[in-house]
Amino acid sequence: MRLPNKTCAMGATIARINDGDTVMVGGFGVPGTPMTLIHALVAHGAKNLTIIKNDANEPGMGIDHLLRAGLVKRLITTHLGLNAHAIGLMNAGKIEVEFNAQGILAERIRAGGAGIGAILSDVGIDTELAQGKQIVEVEGKPHLVETALRADVALIHADRADPFGNLGYVATARNFNPVMAMAAKCVIVEAEAVVPLGALPADAVQTPGVFVDHVVALETLTEEYAVVER
Repeated sequence: MRLPNKTCAMGATIARINDGDTVMVGGFGVPGTPMTLIHALVAHGAKNLTIIKNDANEPGMGIDHLLRAGLVKRLITTHLGLNAHAIGLMNAGKIEVEFNAQGILAERIRAGGAGIGAILSDVGIDTELAQGKQIVEVEGKPHLVETALRADVALIHADRADPFGNLGYVATARNFNPVMAMAAKCVIVEAEAVVPLGALPADAVQTPGVFVDHVVALETLTEEYAVVER
């Protein structure tokens, strides 16, 4: 059986994102953030997006470009502390923000990819994080029902990919990318290098190609990627 070639042009791929979609964006700060795909999404102009990302990056970088373009309606994240612009938008009521403990965000995404409806956690009991959430008792202790997170599209950054979409990451750039690749209907990957099918050893594949829909080869890395030196 011949495996499909999923490499494609960036513009046509990003055009699949529609107004109102929920979009997961990989990355932890700079490492693993698909900066080029984010710029392509800004150029595409899909509006009223719900963005799921660990953080809002820094002003003038990453997710902040989507915020400045007015394309984000809701942000599901763990913190905004590095982005005063995002904090200002939240305080002015121009975007909705849902905060999660970092481990809870990762687990909610993992649950979405595993087909689990929700997880139970005692993190956040008696805090603002519990407001509006169902509480159940497990072995005599209260637990929050944290619903799974899924998305219409996930934007992923990988160090290397083959044409089928098998992916490998570098160090901490792995972070949220693998779980997000399992929790979205459509997965779009930007890869620093696209190698021939079979060039990635099985042990080096950290996201199998069955989870990937489109692979875009990066021609250059912008200054935004240079914040982290390898």
